[in-house]
Amino acid sequence: MIEQEHPLHRLIEELKRIPSIGAKTAQRIAFYLIGLPQEEAGRLADAIRDAKQKIFYCSTCNSLTHVDPCQYCSDSGRSDDSLCIVEEPFNIASIEKTGIYNGRYHVLLGSLSPLKGVGPDELKTEILIKRIGEGNFKEIVVATNPTVEGEATAHFLAKILKKFNVKLTKLAMGLPVGSDLDYADQVTIKKALEGRTELKE
Repeated sequence: MIEQEHPLHRLIEELKRIPSIGAKTAQRIAFYLIGLPQEEAGRLADAIRDAKQKIFYCSTCNSLTHVDPCQYCSDSGRSDDSLCIVEEPFNIASIEKTGIYNGRYHVLLGSLSPLKGVGPDELKTEILIKRIGEGNFKEIVVATNPTVEGEATAHFLAKILKKFNVKLTKLAMGLPVGSDLDYADQVTIKKALEGRTELKE
């Protein structure tokens, strides 16, 4: 047992704060990091510090970026006809891997979860509504995760976006219920995108 004052204990405790990292995994990562040569550990620390200082949320879509607007918003080769709404910035990478979606993105930075204190106000949907109102989108693809929170968020979005004259769709049910988009393989996500259905409140 590592005593609480030990620097290794503090490192393990900090690693445990990372989502999906349990006590045993945190301990393995901590011992791996301690075993790194000083130069490699320094490069890792510098990379974390550099990313923290230089990466921020895109003012248009909320994706993580180091330039504003981000690569997805500034790419003139992307279609302005569709807008794909996801929960987190890392969900974009999962959809991009399919190679079949070439529209714009909007990141909610979460999903409705009353137990965690996340309500409509925390999702900053007024930014989304303003963006859709000012755009010329023909389709809004709601790509929230197939979880209870994700489904609740999708229905909430259907309710507030029904006033716009735009096709509202959601991913087909090829995705495992209760999972996150980033855990699904690209073939499954591709099929879910291709088979997307109309979203109703």
